[in-house]
Amino acid sequence: MTDAQKILQQYWNYDSFISPQEEIIEAVLNQKDVIALLPTGGGKSICFQVPALLKDGVCIVISPLISLIQDQVENLKSRGIKATSIPSGASQNDILTLFDNIKFGNYKFLYISPERLQMPLIQEKIKQLTVSFVAVDEAHCISEWGHDFRPSFRNITILRELVPNVHFIALTATANQQVLLDIEINLKLKTPKIFRKSFYKEHLAYQIFTVEDKLLKLQQIFEKTKTPAIVYVNSRNKTQQIAQFLSSKNFKASFYNGGLTAAEKEIAFENWMSEKTPIMVATNAFGMGIDKKNVGIVIHFDIPYSIENYIQEAGRAGRNHQKSFAVLLKNNNDISNQIEYSKKSLPSIQEVKEIHKKLYQYFRIANGEIPENLLGFNLLEFSKIYNFSVKKVDAVLRILANNSILEITNTYNKKSSIIFHETSKNLHFYAINNIYIKNFVNSLLRTYTGLFEQEVKIDEYLLAKKNNTTSNQIIGYLEQLQKDEIITYNSVKTDSEIRFLVPREDDKTINRFSKEITQFIKQKEKKSTDFLRFIQNNSVCRSVQILAYFDEKSIKKCGICDVCLSEKKTQKKDIDLEILNLLQQKEKLSSQEITQILNFSEKDILVHLRQLISDEKININHQNKYYLN
Repeated sequence: MTDAQKILQQYWNYDSFISPQEEIIEAVLNQKDVIALLPTGGGKSICFQVPALLKDGVCIVISPLISLIQDQVENLKSRGIKATSIPSGASQNDILTLFDNIKFGNYKFLYISPERLQMPLIQEKIKQLTVSFVAVDEAHCISEWGHDFRPSFRNITILRELVPNVHFIALTATANQQVLLDIEINLKLKTPKIFRKSFYKEHLAYQIFTVEDKLLKLQQIFEKTKTPAIVYVNSRNKTQQIAQFLSSKNFKASFYNGGLTAAEKEIAFENWMSEKTPIMVATNAFGMGIDKKNVGIVIHFDIPYSIENYIQEAGRAGRNHQKSFAVLLKNNNDISNQIEYSKKSLPSIQEVKEIHKKLYQYFRIANGEIPENLLGFNLLEFSKIYNFSVKKVDAVLRILANNSILEITNTYNKKSSIIFHETSKNLHFYAINNIYIKNFVNSLLRTYTGLFEQEVKIDEYLLAKKNNTTSNQIIGYLEQLQKDEIITYNSVKTDSEIRFLVPREDDKTINRFSKEITQFIKQKEKKSTDFLRFIQNNSVCRSVQILAYFDEKSIKKCGICDVCLSEKKTQKKDIDLEILNLLQQKEKLSSQEITQILNFSEKDILVHLRQLISDEKININHQNKYYLN
């Protein structure tokens, strides 16, 4: 057993690697620059995590998503491996302490976003570390031809100056030849070893259904399918609504989205993993770190925005190499809605400039100024004040973050809190004297426990539902209770926090990135168009279409997608008809004679002859010749 296999066994409890993990690990251990293109389920993380545990020093992992970083760090910690990241809002002292812990605490992994890498303090501290190698996760983000281009990835090469002679491994699940070339050039890789695993999945049937009643189709699917499943939708509200619909039909379902608390996510995830609720209805927030082998079906209830997104999500089915299904449900409205959504959510350069400028006005930031602190931000409030589309503001914020103009962190999991100061007896008298608020106080006490002993997190929206009123009315009640010194109310009214990374220069800032932003918008439009073309093409095998998209020149049909199955049905009808027409002309023929005349295989001819006899359309005599009934 090799050292790498021992590490795999010790920390992951696997007996062997899957191809080409072992070859990739060997290349990393031999100080080679590496590009690894492994489709979803290919085990990318192990390709850098195993060699990092065998080498001296810390592996720096560049990753684009805070949620992905948190997920991987927690996963490594759960295995007894020392890993850390730089949290949002970390002060200078926090960062200094963290790097001391890495340096003297035998940490093996430091996860960091490409934006964080630009901070001079972090660059200085990295210089003082012993770095084993650099792993760039989601490396397609470095390419303007990739589906999620982030210009900040172009700055990763600063590590070559900070840590001379360090080698890189770049990993991605979705890249064509152009993107792979961009990765090599922009990371300045030295004659990299490139490992590519085919996107072809022989056990996964891609099936696209045009249906008017999607909920009915969902019900019909789960009446036949008993394996664990994922249903992907495009909004948080839908996750709960569809999970409730499935539960009402006696299916065991739970839901998952980015707005749940960490505890709620963990419960939903564990219930799904243990198959207490084998159906998970989720947004694309559910995907990172999923390695459940027996998922038998992934259903897209709504249309994804690109082939790359679709392949990553669909690829979570069939990891045990058993027959599995990737089902997409669509109707005519979906196509027009997708086109309309693309128009509404993709801003022009002028709109990027306008929203960017209003952000500074919103926070009262003067020209040339850059605030030091994190600033609370409410997306809906901002959009309403300046009469912007919420979708476009959200898109512009991501564009600004991708170009290192600002950092934005979701705070959906931060909850308001309260604690009562009065005794329950005094509270009773207060409620009698303030009859309009009495019912609300009673509801509060029924909903939460421990309110007199400690600060308790509350949900204004939940209280509003229980009291059949609005969140604003609930906030009004709570503010009144605080004013009357009955409670202390710590309100959380923001859904995000923003940190500006550059001084205010309005249009000048955007002009510096206009080429990248324009390219990003064009790529998003193209990706959406490519996907719509894919789901509307009912004449070419789905697998062949996917492989062609990723520059794999294969003409081998999968035989199990909706297009291939439709062809088989058509072919069956054609063979039946040809046999019947032939027997009408020739009267009596043997199977061999029929095969010689018709342009089909003898095997197919025999199958259809047996079926036609069973259907009592033809018969066979003692000379083994077939004739019409």
